[in-house]
Amino acid sequence: MLPEKFLIRMRQMLGDEYPAFEDALSRPSVKGVRVNGFKCDGHELKKIFPMPLTETGYAENGFIVEGDGGLGNLPEHHAGMIYSQDPGAMATLSAIKLWEGAYVLDACAAPGGKTTQAADMIGADGFILSNEFVPKRAKVLVSNLERMGAPSAMVTSMDTGELRRLYRAVFDLVICDAPCSGEGMFRKYDEAVEDWSEENVAISAKRQAEILNNCAPLVKPGGYLLYSTCTYSQEENEENVRAFISDHPDFSIAPVREELARITSDGIDVRGDMPALRLTRRFYPHMSRGEGQYVALLKKDGGCEESPALFYKDSSRPVSKKETAVIERFLKENMKSIPVGRYVSVGDGISLVSHGMPIPPHSVFMAGTMLGTLKGENLIPHHHFFSVYGKDMKNRVMLKKGDPRVEKYLRGEEIDCDAENVNGWCAVCYEGAVIGGGKISGGKVKNHYPKGLRAH
Repeated sequence: MLPEKFLIRMRQMLGDEYPAFEDALSRPSVKGVRVNGFKCDGHELKKIFPMPLTETGYAENGFIVEGDGGLGNLPEHHAGMIYSQDPGAMATLSAIKLWEGAYVLDACAAPGGKTTQAADMIGADGFILSNEFVPKRAKVLVSNLERMGAPSAMVTSMDTGELRRLYRAVFDLVICDAPCSGEGMFRKYDEAVEDWSEENVAISAKRQAEILNNCAPLVKPGGYLLYSTCTYSQEENEENVRAFISDHPDFSIAPVREELARITSDGIDVRGDMPALRLTRRFYPHMSRGEGQYVALLKKDGGCEESPALFYKDSSRPVSKKETAVIERFLKENMKSIPVGRYVSVGDGISLVSHGMPIPPHSVFMAGTMLGTLKGENLIPHHHFFSVYGKDMKNRVMLKKGDPRVEKYLRGEEIDCDAENVNGWCAVCYEGAVIGGGKISGGKVKNHYPKGLRAH
């Protein structure tokens, strides 16, 4: 049962559109997937996917799943070929045409939908700093980035106020998908309904305003701040943007891409004194297939003289000459070409950092691509290494749809391979996309798919 105060407000807000909105909320939620360009092509995926897919028309590589059934146990999911994401959520980044090589910050990133979407858009030459305040959720973020094979990302767990102290005018795009009251998720999650209150709306709006203000100085002159929520309240949406623009005259509200504008509703200028608020967008389930979203694209004045600045020194621990020799021997033995970057110690492992961003002094969960852990004279490769670089390994075991070895591998079992005269590390691939790794010996592949990811 939806909160009556919420329904009253929506009737007032939508007017003649309200019956269609109410009808949409009574229908099942919509499933969506976004195809990961690091791993596969959307047209090729459609040929093997077990359910029909319909292109969204606004999100690059975004599809609506036509049919029932779980997505999390599909080999396409395990291989990082898809990210399960609500169509409304993937619409947010459709506001802007990101370019390869851009530097992006996702300030409130878990579980990683917008982070992995942006990482795909900016490619291997870009950089994304993916931040999540809650450490447990930051670990989920790391897992998703590993699965999707994002090569140039860093994950931190900080308050946005701390990010403001570390960075100044560094990022081409800052994504601020702020924690909200969750009204747009009412038909998808019962707990969103149970947790709703007018007090929670007010608390969320105050928290969002603080996060927005912390994000402002992180944007380069000429860059963008993309603000989004999954709620409908004007306090959390247009009124926060109104206050932000009033407090930050170096920002203005920018129009979104036409692909997004045509399937969304204008933002609301309830006071009638800031017409540009109508350039912000409302994604409603009665207008488009997906859950509720609000999107505002804010551009920073390109004429200001602010220069990028970092207020910390690189805190990574470089590896020793002996450790470097072990790493380089492993790469030469197993790779067709050696990936470029610097080796740093992160936790109990070694990471390859291909981006130029220095490592912050604390709360770093991922610095680049985790290569593996050193054990004596050997490097034991990590799942992230296989996901990112497995396609360039000398040894690859290629599995196709319908091959019983796919399910065996995902369960963590040993599988047969055709390379009887080959020994050593290998990538295990499904329809050309790397699922994980293993070690070939005597025509068998010893399974190295992480236990926590295995199918049940």
